[in-house]
Amino acid sequence: MDIIPYNRADGRAADALRRVTLTRDVLKHALGSCLVTFGDTKVLCAATIEEGVPGWRRQSRQGWVTAEYAMLPASTGRRSPRERGQRKGRSMEIERLIGRSLRTVVNMRALGEYTVTVDCDVIQADGGTRTASVTGAWVALHDALMTWVDAGKIPRLPLTGQVAAVSMGVVDGAELLDLDYREDSHAEVDMNLVATDTGEIIEIQGTGEQTPFTRDRLNRLMDLGEAGIKRLIALQNEVTAFRDEEE
Repeated sequence: MDIIPYNRADGRAADALRRVTLTRDVLKHALGSCLVTFGDTKVLCAATIEEGVPGWRRQSRQGWVTAEYAMLPASTGRRSPRERGQRKGRSMEIERLIGRSLRTVVNMRALGEYTVTVDCDVIQADGGTRTASVTGAWVALHDALMTWVDAGKIPRLPLTGQVAAVSMGVVDGAELLDLDYREDSHAEVDMNLVATDTGEIIEIQGTGEQTPFTRDRLNRLMDLGEAGIKRLIALQNEVTAFRDEEE
């Protein structure tokens, strides 16, 4: 199939990520924190650790990792009300995605009976807030667990690997990686991929928003996503030296 050209607003190639940054230690009181940016999307991720686990997990000698997600009122062009008593379904879905993505790469028995909560707050949204959240949340989680090791709370880092996420989609017939809001808002096909540093897939979310898609197109989008994940994993490792810690 011929590649359909598409002129992206920021001039990047179809298979290019937006400029991604992972800035650590941005919060004084969090055990681990990371300000992650994917282009104009900015998410503040903060990890805290508390003694004890949920009631259903007590006496299991295993820990728990969970997440919370929210968008600040001024994170979009039109102010969105704060979520108080009633949570939005979208927020709950995304925080569950973040939580199960992180749990995939944590040895819960090595963690012990501690609960790690990673809060992901979107301070500016321009598409891909869930993928940015997963990618930045892993850095915050890593740093919080390292702080716990350094404090003598646990004997070793209970991480078994890395996890990152990226979006893919079809816009005006072109297959693109890491969609911004303009692209995502009128995409014919919208997908998200969450995967580990070993290439194992945690989750694929894919929808034909305006048109169905073929298995061949799915394969090409997955190739785009897997290449993007490798770059994000490399960036995580660059800022945390996780792979060096394992050696």
